[in-house]
Amino acid sequence: MNKYETFAALHVPGDPLVLFNVWDAGSARAVAEAGAKAIATGSHGVAEANGYRDGEDFPFELALANCRRIVSVTDLPVSIDFEAGYGSSADDVARSAAAVAEAGAVGVNLEDRAPGTDVLLPLAEAAARVAAAAGAGLWVNARTDVYRGRKVEDYTPALVEEVLARAGTFAEAGAGSLFVPFLGDHATVAAICARSPLPVNVMWAPGRGTHAQLAALGVARISYGPGPWAAAMAWLGDQAKAVFAGQVVPYAG
Repeated sequence: MNKYETFAALHVPGDPLVLFNVWDAGSARAVAEAGAKAIATGSHGVAEANGYRDGEDFPFELALANCRRIVSVTDLPVSIDFEAGYGSSADDVARSAAAVAEAGAVGVNLEDRAPGTDVLLPLAEAAARVAAAAGAGLWVNARTDVYRGRKVEDYTPALVEEVLARAGTFAEAGAGSLFVPFLGDHATVAAICARSPLPVNVMWAPGRGTHAQLAALGVARISYGPGPWAAAMAWLGDQAKAVFAGQVVPYAG
């Protein structure tokens, strides 16, 4: 199998691919050596590690260079967070996606909202962008932000139906999987997994259950998003504070 086929085969409902998201070549190498089956970036960590803010503030040429460096240090399949596609139109997204594929990635995350907004793109427009990325030969992890900013007590059956409508249209457009971040309610996760035409990716965070619990719900992919970068930076900050306070720090995690 080639890397795309290997990556695709790892998306198994009930036996999820676990992605401990990285932000540069060094973190990619560390995660690969720890036993990862694939490598994936998170846009928040990548942007912040380079002095930018999330939301396509990180220039696309730098994102491509970062992708190339990551691909150069591992033989594992690499997927990058493509944010909203780095393009104002589907044609622009197609050109950006072709560059990502040329850089060596086999997959991308693609959001269904415009950078800097909380408003979902019209479904037809979002689907056209999915089709553009998939047309470049990439595994598209189509992200929907239906649950962004919502509390569990605000979840309704209508939101599940909205996610499933998007999933169906994204599947027809060529997406490989469905990413539903910000979702911690297990009953809702199970309802989406049971009816989604695409394997479902959720983002782990404290309180969202173990890998085994999420697998039992039918999840096919678990991402860690910005968590690894944030934890690494918190550790670095704590170590620096200790050193500047006069302590001798043993660099223990």
